[in-house]
Amino acid sequence: MHLSSRVAILGASGFIGRGLPLRLAQKGIACTGLSRSGSGTVPGIDRWQAAATLDFTGHHGVINLAGEPIACRWNAAKRRLFHESRVGLTRRVVEAIGKMPADARPKVLVNASAVGIYGDRGDELLTEESPRGSGYLADLCCAWEAAAMEAEALGIRVVLLRTGVVLGRDGGAFEKLVFPFKLGLGGRLGSGRQWMPWIHLDDIRDAVVHALVSESLSGAVNCTAPAADRNRDFTRKLASALHRPAIFPVPAVVLKLVLGDFGSALLAGQHARPAALEADHFTFRFPTLESAFEDLVV
Repeated sequence: MHLSSRVAILGASGFIGRGLPLRLAQKGIACTGLSRSGSGTVPGIDRWQAAATLDFTGHHGVINLAGEPIACRWNAAKRRLFHESRVGLTRRVVEAIGKMPADARPKVLVNASAVGIYGDRGDELLTEESPRGSGYLADLCCAWEAAAMEAEALGIRVVLLRTGVVLGRDGGAFEKLVFPFKLGLGGRLGSGRQWMPWIHLDDIRDAVVHALVSESLSGAVNCTAPAADRNRDFTRKLASALHRPAIFPVPAVVLKLVLGDFGSALLAGQHARPAALEADHFTFRFPTLESAFEDLVV
């Protein structure tokens, strides 16, 4: 990318998105935030636009991180929101790009996805070359990615960020994970044998920037730490970092009873490896759980 370029960010006020503009500003890249109201207070964004407009004139790239949170009990209404906020919005982004003159279109679309596309794969080592899995999340992610990949026919470089569990302070999954441990009530989920793909918040934000500026990266990209852990090892290491016990496992039947299909998703495992990022010489700040917890646990 050229210095003084501009990118548009959908999901700029979200857990991952709100830390991106300042990182991009350090590279001389200005940011337009898209929100429902057409305004916001995210540091580093100097221009706002109503999300309904989707006007990418003058933008080198588009970063689409929007998506209704799935950490809840799913019902028909929620599933419609999951689909519309991911697949539906991504389709509209690509349609808006397609209506622009070819020489005025953004050059790159960095679009969110998730390792849920692999389904429950046991101990199988998963790279970006691995086939998709089965189940609701796999179907959702597959449709989401397909909507984004339509931009390739428009001459756009497309990067699909297959993100694992993002660990960071001030929101997201980590605070929910830490709370029961601080009370001394933490424990593994189900058998704990399932692989738990994770990534530090700083690393996923760096990966987004890397995907934006690295012209050699395209297609699916696993955004997970290189040192994989099973849920039981994640549990043990988190308990150790917090100096708390981890003696209250949550039985699979309880997870499914309380959280429904989302509970089943928590029991699914993906041993995902960030092969594409590693091949593109991306450097993780926090490659291991120990390094991540040392930074996050205070």
